[in-house]
Amino acid sequence: ETVRRRSNGTLIDVSVCMSAIHDQRGEIVGASSIERDITRRKQAEEALQSLNAELEARVTERTEALEAALSELEAFSYSVSHDLRSPLRALQGFSAALQEDCKDRLDEHDLDLLGRIRSAAGRMDRIIDDLLQLSQASHRRIEQESVDVTELARDVAAELQAHRGDRRVRWEIQPQMTAWGDPGLLLLVLQNLLGNAFKYSRDTEDAVIEVGTEADGERTTFYVRDNGAGFEAQYADKLFRPFQRLHRRDEFEGSGIGLATVDRVIRRHGGRVAAEGSVGEGATFRFTLPAAPPPMRLDAVA
Repeated sequence: ETVRRRSNGTLIDVSVCMSAIHDQRGEIVGASSIERDITRRKQAEEALQSLNAELEARVTERTEALEAALSELEAFSYSVSHDLRSPLRALQGFSAALQEDCKDRLDEHDLDLLGRIRSAAGRMDRIIDDLLQLSQASHRRIEQESVDVTELARDVAAELQAHRGDRRVRWEIQPQMTAWGDPGLLLLVLQNLLGNAFKYSRDTEDAVIEVGTEADGERTTFYVRDNGAGFEAQYADKLFRPFQRLHRRDEFEGSGIGLATVDRVIRRHGGRVAAEGSVGEGATFRFTLPAAPPPMRLDAVA
């Protein structure tokens, strides 16, 4: 490829192909030349290079902005976990001390107000925990490995049952369930889903909570099913939005962040989560996870 000058003096890009001409004895006696105008191709290549450079600059700019945002979010999370907890715990402690020391001098109304202060502070403390979980689910680096989902589910079930030994729940956890993912984040998923199933089935006389799988090609679909309070199916999509609740707080406690955390974790693993239910007939939550690590690319090995 070279540059040629036209008879009018303008320069053009050309592709030159030279071939030798041989005589009968095989000796070179001349050459033939074919020249093609490749100006448009060169212009397209230059435009593509310019576009790539512009895209790289944009990616760099966006990456720097994202890193700055994540850094601010980490600082915010640290502030929430430390700066907000201290006054909240002081509020809980002082109100508890006041309630204990002055209970003989306060009437029922005053004691009720103190109890409400402590309850509100405790609720705020739990919301902080849930917000930190949501932040962790969104930004924590994923370390994937083979995870024994059955063992995680059994541990979570045992912990829930230990806190409420008076509850009679039949746990049906499928054996030998495994998935490829981050153990800590998948534990968050099961803690939220099984915790919800345990909570919303508390008024059911013969409560049953199931954890199992359904085959789905290269991915595994897991489900958590209960026969508790359920919900109206038309509002299923709202469940995975932060602070969205389908039950009043005086019916069932909670901040409305747990299922948003589940959704974030599953999406970061490349899966999807969905909910089915009906009022008074329980709920089923399904989520997909890789059954094995992605195949290793040969070019990556090279």
